[in-house]
Amino acid sequence: MTQPKSGAPTNRDAANWAGPVDRLSATGVAGARDDAVSGKRVAGPLQGFGQLWQKTFRVPLDGVDVTPQAVIAIWKDRFPTFWPKGQRFYAPLSGIAPGEVALLEISPVPGAPITLSTGVMVLYADDESFTFMTPEGHTLSAWITFSAERRGDVTIIQAQALERPSDPFDEVAYMLGGNRMNNNFWRQTLENLARHVGVAEPVVDPIRAAHPHRAAAQADRSGLRRRVP
Repeated sequence: MTQPKSGAPTNRDAANWAGPVDRLSATGVAGARDDAVSGKRVAGPLQGFGQLWQKTFRVPLDGVDVTPQAVIAIWKDRFPTFWPKGQRFYAPLSGIAPGEVALLEISPVPGAPITLSTGVMVLYADDESFTFMTPEGHTLSAWITFSAERRGDVTIIQAQALERPSDPFDEVAYMLGGNRMNNNFWRQTLENLARHVGVAEPVVDPIRAAHPHRAAAQADRSGLRRRVP
């Protein structure tokens, strides 16, 4: 687990947030072939290079009687199993909890013989949501929040990314197909989770992508700009 510095927030939900960190450590992760995260700093969307975008993916769990808390508990516990085939998520041994670090092995394109090694830090986690933040060297500088909420009689699962390419090279790759691949990645993840809890034919709501200026404003309203390590 990454060790926090002193001066962590003292408000009532402080336990749900990662404390400020200088450098990440993935010593609490087992099974990954490469640790490309330890020693690096976090690098969220405020530190990226390209345009800032907010993208939202939602799936209603129609016909399934499950609470948001139950869905999030399943999602945290079995997170790697819902990823698209060929992608690897090595969860921290202590689970998805604030300040923990996970390692990733991701194919740059489907069927590629090589993988990219990177990771994420758990920035926030509670009973109804959890948020990852990317490290230096990741192709995107991002926060991505996974959540569930009840609307009427239906529980809705959601993945919402606030992201931008990390450098000029990554921005070119993003515009030439990386953006589309990333969208498909999270769409498939939500579909896999929905099927796991009993939805026979999950339907992902159309992607909602905010204009860069609106995405930046959303970061301010959410308070994340003020709460990042």
